[in-house]
Parts: sequence; structure tokens; C-alpha cells
Amino acid sequence: MATDLAGVNALSYNTIQMKTAGLLATRRSLVDRLANWDDQRRWQDFFDTYWKLIYSAARKSGLTDSEAQEVVQETVITVAKKIDKLHYDPALGSFKGWLLQITRWRIADQFRKRDSMQTQREHPEEDRKTATIERLPDLNVVDLDVLWEREWQENLFDAAIARVKKKVDPKQFQIFDCYVRKEWPAQKVAAQLRVSVGQVYLTRHRVSALIKKEVKTLERYAAT
Repeated sequence: MATDLAGVNALSYNTIQMKTAGLLATRRSLVDRLANWDDQRRWQDFFDTYWKLIYSAARKSGLTDSEAQEVVQETVITVAKKIDKLHYDPALGSFKGWLLQITRWRIADQFRKRDSMQTQREHPEEDRKTATIERLPDLNVVDLDVLWEREWQENLFDAAIARVKKKVDPKQFQIFDCYVRKEWPAQKVAAQLRVSVGQVYLTRHRVSALIKKEVKTLERYAAT
């Protein structure tokens, strides 16, 4: 996905969906702090950052809403238990890849649980004869690696926009939102928000530059 926001208006801002609950990007400093179980705010930040990525991967792998929610919870719990072993050791790969592997395991767990319950209801005797692993869906059919990468990249913009929204003046972001996302004519934005057309153009330029900077930062973190 292209990340050059120099001409963000031409990129059709509608592709940058405002998923405020999911700031999907690796935060190295955050991960370093997650070893502190008593820091509830940091864990909430972690959950808010990654739950939508994990949930989406689970749903698109074929799980139900409730099963996907269970994957989110179990994945976060697993991360909490193992995060102190990661320490961003290059030998263990990127955090993004590590989180994917844990998510993959938890998705498989849900398929096992579903299969076990269904088989016990329908074929209790057969359940003893056929190994559960033989009846599990092949997650490679979904290609979770490709799905994960696509979801991650698509949400880099969400993370960047959410970060910028917290940094700029609310009215500036409103101007940017109306002009770029809603694609209002500059004259309409100026009239509705009582600013000059020049201010609309200047705000678009400044906010776009900030978003572009955040995207580059998030891409750099994602690669580590």
C-alpha cells in the first residue's frame, strides 16, 4: 500500500477508515513496558492497539464473532505471559511476526474447541478414533500471513491519523476531515467552519505532512 500522503486528497481518503479503537502499529516502547502486569493503563493501551487486528484475522479465518473475541482475549493473555521473553531479540524476529504466531495458535485452539464440541454431540464414538488435528481446517487455505500483512498495512493509516488527531487543534482536524475525508469543496468547508479558503488549504497541507510523518514512523517500528 502506498504511504505517500503528499497528495492525500487524491488518494481518496475514504480508504482511510477511522477505526479509532484500533491503532495497529508496533510500539517498541509500549512492548518494553508490558512486562509490568500492574500497569493497567499500558495493558489497556495494548488491547486498544491490537484487538481489532487480531479479531479481524480470526474472523477472516472462519471463526464466529464470539470465537474471534475469545481469540483476542487468549492472545492478549499469552502475550502477557510471554512478553518478558521477547525483549526484541532479533533472533526471535519482529514483534509483528511474533504476535502473528501467537494469534495463529489461538485461532487453531478455537477450531479445535469447536470441532470437539460438535463431534461429541454428533459422533461421540468417532471422536475417540479420529485425531482432532486431522479435522482442523487448513489455515494455509486462508493464508494468514498474507491476511495479517494486509490488515497491518491497511491500519497503519488508522494509527497515524489517530495519533495526529490527538496532537492537532480539534478545529484543524475538523477542517482536514471535512475537506479530505468528506471531500467537501474548500469553499463549503470555509463557509461551514468560518475560516478562509486559504486556511483550509494550509490545514490540509500541515495535517497531511503530520500523517505522512507518523506513517513512516509506524512502518519503521513494524519492521523491527
